[in-house]
Amino acid sequence: MSDITLLIIAISVFVGGHELLSHPLRAPLVARLGDKGFLLVYSAVAFGSLGWAGQVWKGIAPERLWSLPPYANALAVAAMLFAFILFVGSVTAPNPALMGMPAGGSPRGVMRITRHPMMWSFAIWAIVHIALTADPRTIVLASGILTLALFGAAMQDGKKRVALPGYANHIAATGFMPFGAQLRGRQPWRAALPGLVATVGGVALWALVLWGHPLVIGLPALQFG
Repeated sequence: MSDITLLIIAISVFVGGHELLSHPLRAPLVARLGDKGFLLVYSAVAFGSLGWAGQVWKGIAPERLWSLPPYANALAVAAMLFAFILFVGSVTAPNPALMGMPAGGSPRGVMRITRHPMMWSFAIWAIVHIALTADPRTIVLASGILTLALFGAAMQDGKKRVALPGYANHIAATGFMPFGAQLRGRQPWRAALPGLVATVGGVALWALVLWGHPLVIGLPALQFG
């Protein structure tokens, strides 16, 4: 078995385990194990499978399947700034799309840009790293994250629409894709501003990652030439 095949298996376990535990297996496991027991199982599967994938990834020599023009790196860094703003906004304001959160009220902050800001922050990270690295091992790993983020977001919408009748109103007022609500006229373009906390926090986190990227990953996030 090749290392890439093993990595595909590991990331498939991570994605598949998350979806099974988040949806069809959640209710029966919570009934049997309780909330804390379920969280323990969920965390063990998630961190165990992701850690396995990470170890396999480290053992595969990097390759480059294509090259991008130098300006692509600047675009990618800007896209990551947007991703960090979405992420910070998703954890600093109530998000009805998250499991356990009630539906109701008008969408605020980054939820007016997309009702799944956290998932899109992960998806943007994945797309950027697929495009910039052009590396088969990273393509496999990031594709798993991308699938989990967007498929998981769609599954959340379906599950919450059934469980919470008011969630349909939230769907009607927001967009799945970033700026989809504005393009469809559901939100005014002035509502696309993420807010002060999300912006300042996102810029700070983005700057921290730019500084720490070479220390943790071994490669600078900003590359020229």
